[in-house]
Amino acid sequence: MDKVVKNAHTAVADIPDGARLAVGGFGLCGIPSVLIEAVLEAGTTDLEAVSNNCGVDEWGLGRLLFAKRLRRMISSYVGENKEFARQYLSGELEVELTPQGTLAERMRAGGSGIPGFYTATGVGTQVAEGGLPWKYDTEGNVIVASPPKETRVFSTAEGEREYVLEEAIVADFALVRARKGDRHGNLVYRDSARNFNPLAAMCGRVTIAEVEELVEPGELDPNDVHTPGVYVQRVVALTPEQAKDKRIEKVTTRPRPEPARAGSAGDALVDDVATHGLGG
Repeated sequence: MDKVVKNAHTAVADIPDGARLAVGGFGLCGIPSVLIEAVLEAGTTDLEAVSNNCGVDEWGLGRLLFAKRLRRMISSYVGENKEFARQYLSGELEVELTPQGTLAERMRAGGSGIPGFYTATGVGTQVAEGGLPWKYDTEGNVIVASPPKETRVFSTAEGEREYVLEEAIVADFALVRARKGDRHGNLVYRDSARNFNPLAAMCGRVTIAEVEELVEPGELDPNDVHTPGVYVQRVVALTPEQAKDKRIEKVTTRPRPEPARAGSAGDALVDDVATHGLGG
């Protein structure tokens, strides 16, 4: 089955207002930026997004955030996005903060047909006991808080231990980005850009993948496939320009060293090597 659609706008055209979107990426690494932009241009609003974070100011999911298209976020990280923090604290955005590993497992469970699971993460904290602020009013009062979760004691090799029940996440649509993909929807991610993308792809009822390189069925080694095509309903082939448009969240490079001065020790070493060789 050929799952390729002609462009990103066609791929997201039926995403309705109020939908829940699972979005791959981590920071700005591996984010489906072209699909996000298409959702923005479509005017879709009142969205709930499930993603590790909300991009940065004016890029990634931050584009939807700035346009006030997001009603709610389920995420692990608020940092690097001042507008995200501002909207949350001013009561404009509801945020369900979830431990990162728990968020990953909730998405994986949703794609595996597992309604819930027990984890030790969060036991003895507000994650399990409830009371985490999900939404504030304009005066800074908590108007929506997390509910208490069921806990249970299990016997382990180390003895009895308490665990908290977490519910799976299933999204109406999932947006992901892959390095390569074929017409059947099989996807390959590159290095750390894999991050949350396979999990987001699993938990979407309709998964849309933007791929930097589209190949024909049979060209991908089955051993290299990270997301099987059974999880993917639509594929968008990016243009070379779109594929190259990757932004860096933080540039942390050292200054270039000053060039060696004439007559320096470095010059003398070069001259010596040129004359006598490296030896050995």
